[in-house]
Amino acid sequence: MRRILPLATAVTLSLATICAPAQDMRLPDIGSSAGELLSPAQQEQYGAMLLAQLRHYEYVLEDPLIDSWVDTMGSRLAANSDRPEQPFTFFMLRDRQINAFATLGGYIGLNAGLVLASEREDEVAGVLSHEIAHVTQHHVLRAVERAQRDQLPILLAMLGAIAAAQAVGGSSSGNATQAAMVGAMGLLQQRQINYTRSNEQEADRLGIRTLSRSDYDPTAMADFFVTMQAKSRTNAASYYDDLIPEYLRTHPMTSMRITEAKQRAEQISRDNRNGQVCVRDPEGPDQCRQDGSGRPRYDTEGSRNPLLPWNLRPDLTATRSGSTGHYELARERLRVLSANTPDAAVSEYDGIARNKPLTEAQQYGRSIALLRAGKTREAANALSGLLDARPGDTWVTLGLAEAEARSGQHDSADARFEALLRQSPDDRPTALTYARMLAERNTPEAGRRAQAVLRPLLSRSGEDPGFQAVFARACEIAGDEIRAGEAYAEAAYLNGRPEMALARLNILKKRDDLDYYARARIESRIAAITPIVLELRRQGIRDEDLRRR
Repeated sequence: MRRILPLATAVTLSLATICAPAQDMRLPDIGSSAGELLSPAQQEQYGAMLLAQLRHYEYVLEDPLIDSWVDTMGSRLAANSDRPEQPFTFFMLRDRQINAFATLGGYIGLNAGLVLASEREDEVAGVLSHEIAHVTQHHVLRAVERAQRDQLPILLAMLGAIAAAQAVGGSSSGNATQAAMVGAMGLLQQRQINYTRSNEQEADRLGIRTLSRSDYDPTAMADFFVTMQAKSRTNAASYYDDLIPEYLRTHPMTSMRITEAKQRAEQISRDNRNGQVCVRDPEGPDQCRQDGSGRPRYDTEGSRNPLLPWNLRPDLTATRSGSTGHYELARERLRVLSANTPDAAVSEYDGIARNKPLTEAQQYGRSIALLRAGKTREAANALSGLLDARPGDTWVTLGLAEAEARSGQHDSADARFEALLRQSPDDRPTALTYARMLAERNTPEAGRRAQAVLRPLLSRSGEDPGFQAVFARACEIAGDEIRAGEAYAEAAYLNGRPEMALARLNILKKRDDLDYYARARIESRIAAITPIVLELRRQGIRDEDLRRR
């Protein structure tokens, strides 16, 4: 980590950036140095640091099924953006405010409230595609360059907020004020590009095109804008600004913007009905020609063979299937996970049921709320009936298996988990849920089975704190203390506690039963984490739990 300016400067820049009046900004020309301000590696580092701090203050909603749903949707959109080589990380925040933001390194966050306010998956995809366009067009980098080319205000703001939160004391998971400060810094980069008409128009235009390429409804973005505008009008007479959805403050709606979005979507829909082959052009509109098939096809760089007729070139988008098929269940699962308590979620569903019968998705949500409230038998019965109506549904099957495991029906639960694993041995939601249920039995045999279940995911889970925590517990009860210690340290680091991670690794390093490979892994992580911890200490930022020891 490079040398950072004093804390006072960080806080000043944070406040100045948030409060500064917005300006209309034209996109820089091809000679812009925005890409030189921060390297891709630095952007990734700062984005990862932000996500770690949001996790540290328990803002991030960690759930394997929700993670899988968001990542599936986001990855499809990213692959069909104008820069498919750009890496992205998608994550969900538990806040019920309606908002979304993009930040450095391709990190894109969605609030649970945005999904709850939507009516179909295409609308959520529309928001994601808009945020993806902010990243691919370097809007955040350009805003940083405009603010101050020779400083790093985003990093400074982040560290300033962390230091201020640490200064007030309290536990690391504590106080909502600390979490709010860090969460606000998480939105800093988005605020830097807010109210810049050219950026928002460009993100809308490219986002709608990405929606169509990904087999989503291109009119969905405009539909969501209309919903947000209606909410704005509903709250317009209110004296309380916090009743206006956050999304409207960071993505202001105008009639002209909605009209333009509708016109773009209608044009794409007309092209779709006419059946065209379209070549992606990052510098302008897609170049389309008729192919007579009645649907659009996007030809990629690798398939532009000039020796082949247009209608014989490979259709690399033919395998797309539109919606993920899990939107309704994901929305209800988010309703449960974002509620203040499981009992509050049950009450919310009871209130819905008083007005009209619950849909199957809402029945699923209520069952998950019952499960999390400890009413495992009732949850198992409800999920069993729902599985009869939705045979083979992975989300319902996982919920039922978890309910059976928690109610002591281990044989039935294991049979369901094992059947799912045979279908998809490396499915993250299944593996993590099964391993977590095994770890709760707290026996060496269960620990070894949990290790085996998680092992297929090991090579691609280095930056997955949920995986690291479950794997650590599995190793611990299986008797593998060294691997457990490494995984616990990695989970602490990924959850925004590098000092705790370093302390754990230094304790492990002193063991006299380390083999060559384990010692090499531990020393490598110590070398990587130490500079970060030293810099944070220089800024006066310490882990409160370690300080109290």
